[in-house]
Amino acid sequence: MARAPHGSNQPPKIIYKKIYIEGHGGHHGGAWKVAYADFVTAMMAFFLLLWLLGATTEKQRKGIADYFAPTLLNTKSLGIGGSGLLGGETILSKNKVGPQIGKSAVPTLSIPREPVGGKDQSGAAGKGSTAEDRKAFEAMRRQVMSEIAGSASLAKLSNHVRFVMTRDGMRIDLIDDADYSMFALGTTLLQPEASQLIGMIAGAVGKSGNPIMIRGHTDSVPFGDPRAMNNWTLSSGRAEATRRRLALGGLPEARFERIEGVADREPMIAADPMDARNRRVAITLLYRHGVFGQ
Repeated sequence: MARAPHGSNQPPKIIYKKIYIEGHGGHHGGAWKVAYADFVTAMMAFFLLLWLLGATTEKQRKGIADYFAPTLLNTKSLGIGGSGLLGGETILSKNKVGPQIGKSAVPTLSIPREPVGGKDQSGAAGKGSTAEDRKAFEAMRRQVMSEIAGSASLAKLSNHVRFVMTRDGMRIDLIDDADYSMFALGTTLLQPEASQLIGMIAGAVGKSGNPIMIRGHTDSVPFGDPRAMNNWTLSSGRAEATRRRLALGGLPEARFERIEGVADREPMIAADPMDARNRRVAITLLYRHGVFGQ
């Protein structure tokens, strides 16, 4: 037992020395630098990708995609980049000729055919049927315009009817303007004069056997609540209302080839999508034994 100094009974003083060892390796090590470098590298690659998408053309982007394609050694069977996720196309590619067009070295383009008729569309019979249809179309046009001019109630609609020869047949456009609409605004209800006009057209075209296509168009004026009513439903409804009126005029159901509405996607006045003249219904007399769009 230790004795207290100077004969005192006080216990001796014990001094504790605490030594703190700081972890310099965790704070000043290199692990965080590696993570930060990876992040900076990824951001640089991301902004480089954005710059490439904005500063290159579609052809240049395809070349870059082909450079990294894994099928360069087998282009005869798959095409350059043809087995990739996008089928050899880039994200911004506008080459949408077919669903698997990237797997072909040379895209195939479809060339529209001239309107032909008859069962033998490549022979003289088809050309003869087409010529006969055109003569019949002209006779119908003269009949319709003559009946419009001879009717006091329809004379004011003469400027609203237009006949256009197309590759598919003769199209009869019933066009609105700022002063008159064929339908009550925002509805599929035909105005009395327009209903009379369509009934008269039904009588003129009823003598032929040509298929009929009806397409509804609107302007770009939006509806208050597009969930309840929009230009798609309006254009489709007006095309169907026109079909019903033609059917009431004596046209059989089998004559109607296609009824569709395209909303404001095909404006007649492209410079002003809200122009009233973009509201119209197109009745097309198709060439016999033909299919619209081919």
